[in-house]
Amino acid sequence: MASASPTILIVEDELAIVELVSFALKAAGWEVDAVHTTADAWTYLQGKRPQLILLDWMLPDQSGLRLLSRLRGDRNFNSMPIIMLTAKSMEEDKIAGLDQGADDYITKPFSPRELVSRIKALIRRKAPEHAEMTLHAGPLQLDPVSCRVSVNNSQIEIGHAEFKLLKFLIAHPERVFSRSQLLDKVWGDHAVLEERTVDVHVLRLRKALGAAESLIQTVRSVGYMLSEK
Repeated sequence: MASASPTILIVEDELAIVELVSFALKAAGWEVDAVHTTADAWTYLQGKRPQLILLDWMLPDQSGLRLLSRLRGDRNFNSMPIIMLTAKSMEEDKIAGLDQGADDYITKPFSPRELVSRIKALIRRKAPEHAEMTLHAGPLQLDPVSCRVSVNNSQIEIGHAEFKLLKFLIAHPERVFSRSQLLDKVWGDHAVLEERTVDVHVLRLRKALGAAESLIQTVRSVGYMLSEK
């Protein structure tokens, strides 16, 4: 089963840096999109939801810090992982970025290898469903890299939408999510889907899991969760 690679958005106006960072990120397995102003970044985000944003501090139209503040004030983006890229090394600038909601901060010039490591660490911390380690629950095993799912060591066939749903649930065990939360977290706010679509995918997922279907539990009047209990 094919799975599209997650995308990282670079908001940076120095083309040499965009090229260097893009090369490193693509080599690490990510898709990369780049824009050069805060206005273009905001327009981009109305149609696509990247896994993480690399945001330059100094941009042609306004400060990246202004965009960061706007994103953190919007419920659609307030939890999106964001790393600030900047030539500024003053301690007060670093604190200002973190206070506005940046998750991490890396000062130019930087090592592309260090940047990739920092990105992976941030994704593991903020979005475990995007991490690369194999995920387990009872007899169930999901490998995010090969996109393979197995039950009792036997690989099963599973649709793309059901795979995304399972990957999210298995990364957040014992937590209940409403249908609207699952639509947002799994398919993104921009997906044109109805809440009942979640029920259809849950049914398909349970059918695909066979002997492990009981891991996907319905919490009456609330939503769904993955639980071994």
